[in-house]
Amino acid sequence: MKVIGLTGGIATGKSTVSEILENAGAVIIDADRIAREVVRKGLPAYREIVANFGKSIWLPDGEINRNKLGDIIFNAPAKKQLLNKIVHPHVRKETHRQLQQIESADPNAIVILDIPLLFEAEMDKDLSEVIVVYAPAHIQIKRLMKRDSLTQTAARARIRSQMPIEEKKRRATIVIDNSGTRENTRKQTLEIFKRLKKMPAKL
Repeated sequence: MKVIGLTGGIATGKSTVSEILENAGAVIIDADRIAREVVRKGLPAYREIVANFGKSIWLPDGEINRNKLGDIIFNAPAKKQLLNKIVHPHVRKETHRQLQQIESADPNAIVILDIPLLFEAEMDKDLSEVIVVYAPAHIQIKRLMKRDSLTQTAARARIRSQMPIEEKKRRATIVIDNSGTRENTRKQTLEIFKRLKKMPAKL
């Protein structure tokens, strides 16, 4: 089994690349999806979050209002760090469980760990390859403004809250430049997937 990291910055197109890889035959482990699952009502991470952030973050059904929680941590680095400290261990545990399950079912699988905070959570340490989906900051801002109907100031603030995309690019072993057309990105991604299939398994 080969386990490859996939990350990027906000509005760089990571989800697009993940979809192309999945359609090409890769098995995707989506950390965002896992993070949503592990904070469901009644689970350990849910209880820890409510204990630290209070019931004001509840939706009417008692589930966590992710938007409200996001607003709380957006301009509060200490609270963001606290939330990550609560959630990341549960995400790691579930990711490990899924990896074992995939390896048992298909020892030759190419697994893509789709993790937005791959470097920040230090989940890149044991990976032989890390793909970063790249677009320069000015394109990130333009796309984010259009996608989320944000002002330029608001888009810049969201981008600044993440590790700079140039730093992620520097840490990557493979870069997919998504500053052009979707077709160009698709061609790059499929070419990389061919290379991944030929690489020896290291995990």
